[in-house]
Amino acid sequence: MLNRAFAILALLSATLPAHADLPFGVKEMARFDQPWAMDFLPDGRLLVTEKKGSLFIVDPEGNKQPVGGEPDVDFGGQGGFGDVLVHPDFGKNSILYLSYAEAGVGDTRGAVVARAKLDPEGERPMLLDIEVIWRQYPKVLGRGHYGHRLLIDTDGYLWITSGDRQKFTPAQDMQSNIGKILRLNQDGSIPEDNPFVDYLESDPNVDDEAVYGEIWALGVRNPLGIAQAPDGRIWEVEMGPLHGDEINLVKRGANYGYPIVSNGDHYDGREILDHDARPEFDAPAIWWDPTIAPGDMIIYNGKMFRDWRGDALVAGLASRAIIRVELNRDGSAEEVERYELGQRIRALGEGPDGAVWVLEDERRDQGGRLLKLTPR
Repeated sequence: MLNRAFAILALLSATLPAHADLPFGVKEMARFDQPWAMDFLPDGRLLVTEKKGSLFIVDPEGNKQPVGGEPDVDFGGQGGFGDVLVHPDFGKNSILYLSYAEAGVGDTRGAVVARAKLDPEGERPMLLDIEVIWRQYPKVLGRGHYGHRLLIDTDGYLWITSGDRQKFTPAQDMQSNIGKILRLNQDGSIPEDNPFVDYLESDPNVDDEAVYGEIWALGVRNPLGIAQAPDGRIWEVEMGPLHGDEINLVKRGANYGYPIVSNGDHYDGREILDHDARPEFDAPAIWWDPTIAPGDMIIYNGKMFRDWRGDALVAGLASRAIIRVELNRDGSAEEVERYELGQRIRALGEGPDGAVWVLEDERRDQGGRLLKLTPR
């Protein structure tokens, strides 16, 4: 009887109408099994990934169509199918970028980024010509903190957020690309003007010069969102350890200090020095204690919610909310509103018409819905 009662409560919680005090209406469009990311095709259809390894096309009415030819993913823990990014010139080249967890030797794992072409028509749309263009190095034990969110900026560079894989010190290790923010060309090659391209190139003890070249910034923990503002600046959001979640302005050659500094502490109770104690590290633009557990971030630029333009919208997992953050010209930021939705929020997207689309994080048989938010 108790299990049945919990099931009924879960069903009710998934179908309750939106709170009357929210400035938007909430419409359920579709449901998914552990959804993780989304991006829009030029024709207004939506791509959605599921962690277990599936990719779907969703039309504006919410009808789902599976995509064939997906890569094999290493599903488990925080790993599996990750981000999907539609190339800005998709209408001409049909290119997508995908991130996912890949198994290695000796029970190790790491994130990869692949480029593929999508044939979106027919009874079964297909991914074609999948090519891995980047891998986390080194692969390590464990299934956490992959990061692997993707962005193509207005200059055409591909950005990858690479989590610390719960290994702490590699975030400061320049011969590892984990715990870093990376900037690449669209084919995975290294831009010549990256800050560490020539770093220690003459040092015979450096075995992995190519890793240096990928790095734009370092000292991050679990960066789960990256977005470009209308003024061209790039921002990332990441989960702290025990509290201390933060948004950072992504700056050339910056070191955000993890695990040496954080405004949170270790889960076992050990303290970590705050940023104030080590001013040589770049401090966050904003941080949270208690945790909001960010899962994604967009910077809104649409017309439906005019008051939100230029603001970051953060998907809150533990906070079960969308957090709106004002990004200031001086590199600081401040939370201005919090919209409680009652479910863990995994990902956000801005539709072609300016509507905000939301993916809930499915957990314990709750959530997993794709929602569309429009002004009341």
